[in-house]
Amino acid sequence: MDLMRMRLRCLVKQLERGEASVVDLKKNLEYAASVLESVYIEETRRLVDTEDELSDIQSDSVPSEVRDWLASTFTRQMGLMLRRSEEKPRFRSIVHAVQAGIFVERMYRRTSNMVGLSYPPSVITALKHVDTWSFDVFTLNDASGDHALKFIFYELLTRYDIINRFKIPVSALVSFVEALEVGYGKHRNPYHNLIHAADVTQTVHYLLLKTGMVHWLTELEIFAMLFAAAVHDYEHTGTTNNFHIQTRSDTAILYNDRAVQENHHVSAAYRLLQEDDEMNILFNLSKDDWRELRALVVEMVLATDMSCHFQQIKAMKNFLQQPEAIDKPKALSLLLHTADISHPAKNWNMHHRWTTSLLEEFFRQVSVPRQFL
Repeated sequence: MDLMRMRLRCLVKQLERGEASVVDLKKNLEYAASVLESVYIEETRRLVDTEDELSDIQSDSVPSEVRDWLASTFTRQMGLMLRRSEEKPRFRSIVHAVQAGIFVERMYRRTSNMVGLSYPPSVITALKHVDTWSFDVFTLNDASGDHALKFIFYELLTRYDIINRFKIPVSALVSFVEALEVGYGKHRNPYHNLIHAADVTQTVHYLLLKTGMVHWLTELEIFAMLFAAAVHDYEHTGTTNNFHIQTRSDTAILYNDRAVQENHHVSAAYRLLQEDDEMNILFNLSKDDWRELRALVVEMVLATDMSCHFQQIKAMKNFLQQPEAIDKPKALSLLLHTADISHPAKNWNMHHRWTTSLLEEFFRQVSVPRQFL
């Protein structure tokens, strides 16, 4: 298994430099398939049951050749059929190979003792639906013991290989996201809390995946997108920007009445990284990558200010008249904003629960004594 991982890592580097040929790619994928087949079929019998989660991979987002390859590699039934016909399904593109790799990574985590965040069985079950629009973040939060943000953020950074690509220490990542969760609980908000942050982060992932935008972005931009989603309401006070302005709060004074909460969210999140190296997940980024990621995160989080809504819509309509001139940071900002206010488009039970929580938060603000308004 270690040899296979080394060979695939080398292959990735060759692909990045444009040095890998189709022949090399084919040989390495066939070798990986043979190793995985041996490990999973011979040593992990429970994964070869045709009733296992492979039978759940029916989404249109998974190409048929990927499902066939997984089935031929990890199940007895398809394996026997293919041995009789001596045919092997082939990948049509590197993109499909990567999609298959995501599913392999998910299954590998279940049977390995890899160093990292430990997933309780109930969390694994909840995360099976992370690629769906109707993903139930409340179920994940209950299964994880009120740590939905920690598990969704870690899961997605793992899926997109962000942890390896940017050399993020797992201990720092866990410490950082746990600190985020503490900040989200600071004001005990019914709505703007860690569950909302986890929901927005998962929705961003869904939109990236289903729209195909994930293939338009660099790894750094994907990292910025997920990071911005995770921190976008950090230490939210449960009150509106106008409330801060009218009450002349310290935060409003600090940010001159402009995007008061949003400025605080991103500033406070970066302060966590800067003040404690033990949770600085950006420590190993190059200076250029650090600056680019920060610029993207700041722009995206500030754009979640609802006062920017109609301006964003108008700008994007203008961009779409000339697709070649689309401003990528503004497109990503609109994507995050979309995810942030997406619950009315989800199933009724989810929407009703979110709306009830938001109304409770609004009523709490109304109950503030009038002398503070």
